[in-house]
Amino acid sequence: MLRALSLFLVCLSLGSHAAEVTLPHNGLTLNGQLQTASGKSLKDGVLLILHGTLSHNRTELIQGIQKQLTERGFNTLAINLSLGVDNRHGTYDCATPTRHKHTDALDELSAWMAWLKTQGAGPVTLIGHSRGGNQIAWFAAERMNPAIRKVVLLAPQTWPAGYAAKMYQKRYGTELAPLLSQMAQSEAKALLGQVDFLYCPKTRVSASSFVNYYTEDRRFDTPGLLAAIRVPVLVIAAEGDEIVPGLVERVRPQADGQRIQLKVLSGADHFFRDLYSEDAVEAIQAFLAAP
Repeated sequence: MLRALSLFLVCLSLGSHAAEVTLPHNGLTLNGQLQTASGKSLKDGVLLILHGTLSHNRTELIQGIQKQLTERGFNTLAINLSLGVDNRHGTYDCATPTRHKHTDALDELSAWMAWLKTQGAGPVTLIGHSRGGNQIAWFAAERMNPAIRKVVLLAPQTWPAGYAAKMYQKRYGTELAPLLSQMAQSEAKALLGQVDFLYCPKTRVSASSFVNYYTEDRRFDTPGLLAAIRVPVLVIAAEGDEIVPGLVERVRPQADGQRIQLKVLSGADHFFRDLYSEDAVEAIQAFLAAP
C-alpha cells in the first residue's frame, strides 16, 4: 500500500495537485491534505501545517494559507490531529468521549515526519496556529528532526502561571483546582461525565486527558520554548488577538531578527481574518526566502 501511495505521489509531483493522504498510527488512521506546487516534487521540500484546539485542516485560516502558499510555489501538507478519532475530519464532536491528550500531537507529528521521509521529501518547515503552534514548538524543542529547517508559529498559545485556572473560571464560572485534584486522584482511564473541558461543556472526559490538558507545565507556554529550538523561528502575532495573552511582550525580548523573528500584524485578530491571512503568508514567504 505504501509503495502504491508513493507512486501516486510521484505522479502528483509533476503538476499542481491536491489530494488527501493517510497513514496508520497506533490503531488509528491519520489524514492530511497534501498540495504539490506546479513544477515541484516533494524532494523540493514541504511545509507541514497544524491547526488549533479541537479544530481541523479545512478551516478558513488553514485552508487559506495552504492554498496561498501552494500558489506561491511551496508544497504543503495540512494535517488533522486524530484527537483519538479514526480518520477524523471537521471540528471535534464534543459528544465524543474524550481520551486524547495535548501531547499526543508530538507522536503524530513524529509519524508524519517519518512518512515524509519515506516519500523522499526534502527540507520540512513546521507551521502551527494557536495550540497547534505550541505543539509544533514543543515538538521542535524536544524532538528535533534533522529534516526540519525552519519553524513558523501563528499566534501560538501562551500559558503564564495561573492562566488555565483563570480561563476555566471565566468560561465555566467554576474553579479548576478542585476538579483537577479529583481527576489526578482518579483512575487514569476512568471516564467522568458532565465535565466542562476545553470548548466542550458537560462532556465525558478521561481523568488522564483532563490532567494532561490542564496541569501547569511550562512547556505549554510557547515563548518559553523558543530558546530550545535550534532552527530559525518566525512568530507571527496578531495585534488584536484577544485569545493569546502577552505574546508580543513575551517574544519581543527574545527576537534577534535572525534565529528568532517576530512579525506583528496590526489590526489582525487571532484567526487572521479578512486579508490578514495574506499578510501572514507574505511574512512566511519572506522568512522562507532568507538564508
